[in-house]
Amino acid sequence: MSHAQRADEIFDVVDERDEVIGQRTRGEVHRLGLRHRAVHILVFNRRGELFLQKRSLQKDTFPGAWDSSTSGHLDQGEDYDAGAVRELWEEIGLKVAEPPARWFRIDACLETGQEFVWVYRCESEGPFNLHPHEIEAGDWFAPEAITNWMAERPGDFAKALLLIWERVMEEARRK
Repeated sequence: MSHAQRADEIFDVVDERDEVIGQRTRGEVHRLGLRHRAVHILVFNRRGELFLQKRSLQKDTFPGAWDSSTSGHLDQGEDYDAGAVRELWEEIGLKVAEPPARWFRIDACLETGQEFVWVYRCESEGPFNLHPHEIEAGDWFAPEAITNWMAERPGDFAKALLLIWERVMEEARRK
């Protein structure tokens, strides 16, 4: 999908309670900083490693940055679970019979680009079929390596993933 086509996508605009209050184009939503919806899916393998994607340089936000295994906006009228299933298929070619497990939610904020985000977790060993317009590369990383990398070079990562990973590490410490 070209940048021009993406700018014309229609998103649901939501209020502070994540309730739909209208629709606007992708371009308007981002330009005006309106609240909208997205999903992030973290795919782990049996060894506990996380698959991260390196965003395509064609992306309008955080080009070339490392990000969640898959992530994306919800289409107009789409619910979070359906969006998670669709993004897994579109971005990495992972077909799932049912939505992955919801892990936690992040309220719309500056770091997420005013997106309400449901973060999902699933397991797969790959190999994945990476969408060339969305993803430049991808690889498996041990959680400790990700934490160290983020501490040393936070600019290598999309801002939302930094926030998500902070929550993942909080959850791990609680166990």
